[in-house]
Amino acid sequence: MKKRILLVLKEEFADWEAAYLSSQILELGKGNYVVETVSLNKETVRSIGGFRVVPDYGLDEVPETYEALILIGGTGWRKPDAGKIAPLVLQCVEKGRVLGGICDAASFLGTLGVLNTVKHTCNDLKDMEAWAKDAYTGSALHQKKQAVRDQNIVTANGTAALEFAREILFALDIADEKSIMDSYAFFKNGLYKE
Repeated sequence: MKKRILLVLKEEFADWEAAYLSSQILELGKGNYVVETVSLNKETVRSIGGFRVVPDYGLDEVPETYEALILIGGTGWRKPDAGKIAPLVLQCVEKGRVLGGICDAASFLGTLGVLNTVKHTCNDLKDMEAWAKDAYTGSALHQKKQAVRDQNIVTANGTAALEFAREILFALDIADEKSIMDSYAFFKNGLYKE
């Protein structure tokens, strides 16, 4: 049976943050993984880039078995309906599965208290502190890095889609270090120097 990776998409999700990650999970995972999408319901969600995705699952039908829950960034994480995703996130943490959040989704994790005991990053620490208020007490663990992996939690800022993908791949132990780093370098550096 293939290992399931769930990508959580909200309206106006950042499609580029999902693209590198999902393609590398499938390529480096050598047929052992499947990437599926979750949203509030099964209604079509549109990305910032205009792509339309019909989610595989609404929140009321998320499968019990999955290896990772990855929250893709975008402009929708500050809307009140994002709170409906909180129980799924907290369940993922409780079960010790890989949890990822990039861009505003990383800051959303801060609003849930998930980042209080792990090293992490986000778009802007002051902004996350203001948004999360008393739920976030982890500022001493904030790292000024593109992406951070600590325990089973991976966070990244919105300019770090490649680094986020790399750290998720490591967290999943999807391939050997050389294969993951070669894939990262290929997309980061390109074929030719500018």
